[in-house]
Amino acid sequence: MKKTYVFFVLCLSFTNLFAQKETFDIIAYSPPAEWKKEVTENIISYTKINNKNKSWCRIGIVKSTISKGNIEADFESEWQDLIIRNYNPTEVPIMNEVHETDGWKVKEGVVKFKFNNTDAQAMLTTISGFNRCASIIITLNNQEYVCDIDTFLRSVEFKKMEIATQTPATGIGSDAVSKIPEEIKTTPARQTDEKSFAYSTTNFDDGWVATVKDDWVQVAKGATIVLIHYPNKQADAYNSVLMDGLKNAWNVLVAPKYISGSNFEFKPLTNWEPIEFAEADMVEKSSGRQVHVVLFKKDYNSGAGKYIEFITADKKLFEQEFGAYHEGSSGWEKMENMASYNKFAVAASDLSGKWTNDFSGAIQYVNAYTGADAGMNTHASNENFHFGPGNTYQWDLGVASGAVGNIKFQSVKSSGDFSVVSNWQVKLSDIEGKPRIYDAYFSCIKGLRILWLDNRSFAKVE
Repeated sequence: MKKTYVFFVLCLSFTNLFAQKETFDIIAYSPPAEWKKEVTENIISYTKINNKNKSWCRIGIVKSTISKGNIEADFESEWQDLIIRNYNPTEVPIMNEVHETDGWKVKEGVVKFKFNNTDAQAMLTTISGFNRCASIIITLNNQEYVCDIDTFLRSVEFKKMEIATQTPATGIGSDAVSKIPEEIKTTPARQTDEKSFAYSTTNFDDGWVATVKDDWVQVAKGATIVLIHYPNKQADAYNSVLMDGLKNAWNVLVAPKYISGSNFEFKPLTNWEPIEFAEADMVEKSSGRQVHVVLFKKDYNSGAGKYIEFITADKKLFEQEFGAYHEGSSGWEKMENMASYNKFAVAASDLSGKWTNDFSGAIQYVNAYTGADAGMNTHASNENFHFGPGNTYQWDLGVASGAVGNIKFQSVKSSGDFSVVSNWQVKLSDIEGKPRIYDAYFSCIKGLRILWLDNRSFAKVE
């Protein structure tokens, strides 16, 4: 029997947003009228059900994530996470050829699946470019929704943007830029000598003690030990199969520290922000004692997830402290929050030298129907603190922002004296004409300390 599929070639472009449209993340669209709307942190969905003939259709707009590097890798990852794991199709899908629209590459796929023993279809459109990846999922079990789907897809618009590699500096006056958290990539960065820092241990009020180690930050309370692993190229390598990626990370980060193991369980959970969870009873190489080990990571859409290793005397003690494994996207907060213990106090002597924060980004708009350029806005900033002898400092901030062809430049600088307040705050005598106190601390990655000032990250440079 001939297979019948609904298939849309989604020719998307980018333009300024106009009336009666809604925006979610980098996606603007006209919502289908009188459909039920559901909103979560990572997806907006619209559903319509016809109770007379038991037909239904659902449109889901998925929040963008960091690109895997190309459209093929992005589509494969989205297809596995959003289609295969959710709908378990048994037939061979139909895929469209990759096409390009104003710098974005687009790929689509459609496949049949069974829902309540009836035929249904799932369609995925993935858009990749400018270091971002976004998707639209459409599922339906009746052709009556084709016109609504077509109208919706024709309304879709995307912002074109470049993603910053650093958290942005605070703007001058009213030109402040919102924070984009994530991995620090400022170069050239200076490798650190841990012995030169005043604080390599933090005693937290809740009894946890954090200590800087070569490959992780160790956090301990009594006999319970938690290792916050530093970023690791081999362990963090992208794998389209969540289970395979988890097993690889276990082999790289966990297995080398142990002689043998038993009762292995690898139990990743697929959702909009996947959970990686593996556990086993292991025998330590260093002590010969038997322990229970859990490897955990929440794969945030922002890319901020870190592998965390939990070591307890047995499984029961782990569950008493952090909670039992469960199949759900929430309830992992006790484990997630352990990443925040990568935090160390600041001494005046630690600050000597130059610390810098760079940010750049752009948003370009192109007409969805004509392809004509509709303008681009850009922003770039650079902020530097140079701490010198005698508790002196020099500070400068430069910002360039505005529409291309009408970019405005601003700069400001000052100098004065600084002091460290209670090891977690730094006071500077003159920032834009008045004293300012910054919340301050260090976090660690392998061979490098990052200085955080009011939740903005600075790397030390030569």
